[in-house]
Amino acid sequence: MAGYLFVMAGLAAAFYAVPAGHMVFWTAIGVVSAAAMAVGVARHRPRQRLPWLVLAAGVLGFAGGDLTFNLLVTVWHQPDPFPSVADAFYLVTCVLQLTGMVLLARSTAAGRDRTSLLDSLVLTLGVGALSWIFLISPYVRDPDLAPFAKAVAVAYPLTDVLLLALVIQVVSTARRSPAVALLAIGTAGLLVSDVLYGLRQLGGSWQVGGPTDLGWIVLYAAWGAAALHPSMAGLTEPRPLRPVEVGWPRLALLALSSLIAPAVLLVEAARGTVRDGVVIAVVSALMFALVLARLAGMVNRHRQALARERGLREAGNALLLATDVAGVTAAVRDAVAGLLPTGTPHEVLFGENCEGPGEVALVPPDRLPAPFAERLRDFPLALCCPLAIGHRPGTVARVDSVVVAAAEPVLAVLQGPVEVLATKAALALERIVLADEINRRAGEEYFRTLVQHTPDIILIVDDDNAIRYASPAAVPVFGTEALVGVNLADLVEAGDRLLAVQLLDLVRSGGYRHDPVDWRLPTIDGHVIQAEVACRDLRADPTVAGLVVTLRDVTERRRLERELSARAFQDPLTGLANRVLFGERARQAVARSKRTGQGAGVMIVDLDDFKEVNDTLGHAAGDELLAKVGERLTAVLGPEHLPARLGGDEFAALIEDVTDPGDLDRLAARVLGALAEPLRVGTHLMPARASIGVAMVVAASGSEDLVRQADLALYAAKGAGKGQWRRYQSELHTAVVERLRLRAELDRAVEKDEFTLHYQPIVALGSGTAVGFEALVRWAHPERGLLAPAHFIGVAEETGVIVPIGEFVLRSAIGTATDWYRRCQAQSTEPPYLSVNVSARQFRTPGFVATVRRELAAAGLPARYLMLEITESLLLRDDEQVWSDLDELRAVGIRVAIDDFGTGYSSLSYLRQVPIDVLKIDKSFIDTAVSSPRQRALVDGIVRLADTLGLTVVAEGIERTADRDLLLGLGCRYGQGYLFARPMSYPDAVAWLFADRVAA
Repeated sequence: MAGYLFVMAGLAAAFYAVPAGHMVFWTAIGVVSAAAMAVGVARHRPRQRLPWLVLAAGVLGFAGGDLTFNLLVTVWHQPDPFPSVADAFYLVTCVLQLTGMVLLARSTAAGRDRTSLLDSLVLTLGVGALSWIFLISPYVRDPDLAPFAKAVAVAYPLTDVLLLALVIQVVSTARRSPAVALLAIGTAGLLVSDVLYGLRQLGGSWQVGGPTDLGWIVLYAAWGAAALHPSMAGLTEPRPLRPVEVGWPRLALLALSSLIAPAVLLVEAARGTVRDGVVIAVVSALMFALVLARLAGMVNRHRQALARERGLREAGNALLLATDVAGVTAAVRDAVAGLLPTGTPHEVLFGENCEGPGEVALVPPDRLPAPFAERLRDFPLALCCPLAIGHRPGTVARVDSVVVAAAEPVLAVLQGPVEVLATKAALALERIVLADEINRRAGEEYFRTLVQHTPDIILIVDDDNAIRYASPAAVPVFGTEALVGVNLADLVEAGDRLLAVQLLDLVRSGGYRHDPVDWRLPTIDGHVIQAEVACRDLRADPTVAGLVVTLRDVTERRRLERELSARAFQDPLTGLANRVLFGERARQAVARSKRTGQGAGVMIVDLDDFKEVNDTLGHAAGDELLAKVGERLTAVLGPEHLPARLGGDEFAALIEDVTDPGDLDRLAARVLGALAEPLRVGTHLMPARASIGVAMVVAASGSEDLVRQADLALYAAKGAGKGQWRRYQSELHTAVVERLRLRAELDRAVEKDEFTLHYQPIVALGSGTAVGFEALVRWAHPERGLLAPAHFIGVAEETGVIVPIGEFVLRSAIGTATDWYRRCQAQSTEPPYLSVNVSARQFRTPGFVATVRRELAAAGLPARYLMLEITESLLLRDDEQVWSDLDELRAVGIRVAIDDFGTGYSSLSYLRQVPIDVLKIDKSFIDTAVSSPRQRALVDGIVRLADTLGLTVVAEGIERTADRDLLLGLGCRYGQGYLFARPMSYPDAVAWLFADRVAA
């Protein structure tokens, strides 16, 4: 820069020393100044180059205007060329100078400080008032000037006034630097020369080469030097907005500027003529508006300061409650978000310091460390603030930095609050560090105490497997405290020493995955304990520098684990294998069969009607029955096969080494036969009837598939009538699907009322006259037509749908009986009763008796015309509730019959106790009574016993005249069957009934 100043001084001296070379030297001064500014921009690379380049263009334009003016005067001999072509250059120069200064003033957020701007405007208004009076007004009032000439003449002093305001703004907001001073000096030279030039022009005494040109030379030299000085780059660097300190000099200058207009008014009034009253009034009004704006700004800043103070106070409370670094960072982030206007995009990061010690700075993200720069690339600037905790022994000046990224105007006002927040955060971090240190030391003492008293043996082992430290728990086991230096492998049972050495080597190599390992350790008292070993490699930890081996005595635990493992595979009730063991053995058998071709099979055994045993005799009897079934199953299968209980009343058997499928079939038949033999359960003797499903491994893909196939076969066996066995065939799958479809259709049938009743007469065998009817349910299937109960009752019993079906039958039968009762009353004939079958499940439904009584009352039917048929299984146990319900039904006049008597679990002895009225002899007795003397004697015995007990007997399934005659001869008075009538629909039954009544 010294060379530049030397050249400028030489050109200035030559300008004044050689009048003939004014034009050349003056042009050289302007060109050199503009070139210096361009060189300074290229050399120092400011963050924003445009303001300096625009100012350089203005300087070049100024020089061009001077050159043009000098050419007009000296070459073309125009004595006072105004306005001229030179003024075009000057006007462009005015625009460029103002634009450059505006860009320079607003290149940082600090340059957009509203307070400094208002103060600059106050000063500018005062100076502008003087400029109007002394420079602008004479041109405006000059009658000899054309309007365009007046406009050009007024533009120059207005430019000077605006340029003064902008320079004041730059000086008041920028950091003090040589570049700022040189810009101010150059601008001052320009303003002084422009004022002197204007005054001399008004007086007609201006000449080139006079003292007036000195100010312009200062402009050229100072602006060029400002651009060449390194501090020029700092003018456009971001910087925090510092609070404006209004001292007495500044107040005095502002007061003086605001009093200029009143002072001019007083002077003009004293002279007797107020020429500039309008201008003075406008200036005064603008000055008043600026003062109001200044006051409003102060109030707004005070409000913002209160909000920031409140936010910092809340942040301080949050930091006080923070217990870890995450809590501190969260509190700082929340505080920064509260300090910013709502919805302002921002980012808060924590990390290593990004600026010099103790500095708070606005920096572009690309100047930050890579992690910061990557995350903040979408923001123009970031405010870096160190978390300073002060200098104390054992600490550093800063533990970290907080980086806040947002828009530049927002960051400019955050500097003070973020500094305060950083200090509070640093104190909180220091508090947390100190607390962690205290806790660490307390924890070390705590763990030292634990190690001294823990029952686990803790050892530190060196690289040669020598013990360097042993906890006190080792003494009771090894019997000596002198374990230091002993090889750890020597303490292990001989059979496990190699395993121990390999484990330690594996830990050192980094291949140990912390899988549980047990060692056997001989103890001082001659026993061998089983120890669970845990090992960690802490050789990199200077406080340990070795392998940490923990030995825990698990001898008793391992014994219990073995015992529990044994129990886990055994059914506690029967002593048989349980589902887990059966599944494992089945998997092994299938794999072996696939590998060797040796046959194997599975048998699934399910007890029929076991729920009835539980419900009637109780769960204790059911458990006893299951245990006896397990014993009998074991006896039949022998030791070569595996019996198992899968759960509930379901058993299984794994049959291995099967060469012929027929062997498996015969074994299933033997099991059925063995279980059919009566078992004594308490005081009762009962068979354990079962259904069996059998499957061979040859058709299965795995053990699960094998069991599934046996289940399908079992399902088919139950569907075929129980008490049977089935071997899996591929067709069974279709049958099972059909049964499942039947279940779904039954649910739908109940919803859509697809059931109807048919009626079969119960007649007096001597006369053939109907005394009653049995209501028989039929399913009007939409696709398969009318279905008898045999097609769906079994499934209905399984799924529970039997209850809503039974309710429908009872309700419909009572309605039919009521209708017949009224018709017969009208004809003065005896109405028939109606008999309704009731399943055990329906009878045990809570409120069943109340439902029957309610339906009878609603229909208005006398109770004697309704008979309920129950099964023997309902009476198997002395169930007080069942007997109470039967008594209640009979008390209101409803008769009770035992259906299919002699086919169930009951015995004739029950007839003396059970509250019943009618016995219905099953068709199986009637069919062979004519041809079998034994069956005839049995029927005769039932009839005689019933007569003795006062019970009525009804024979079912009479199809032949010989059967009727035999029953009459035995004293049976009533019966039903195809011999008299098949089950009929309601209309047919009505016609049959009343035709019979008419015939009678």
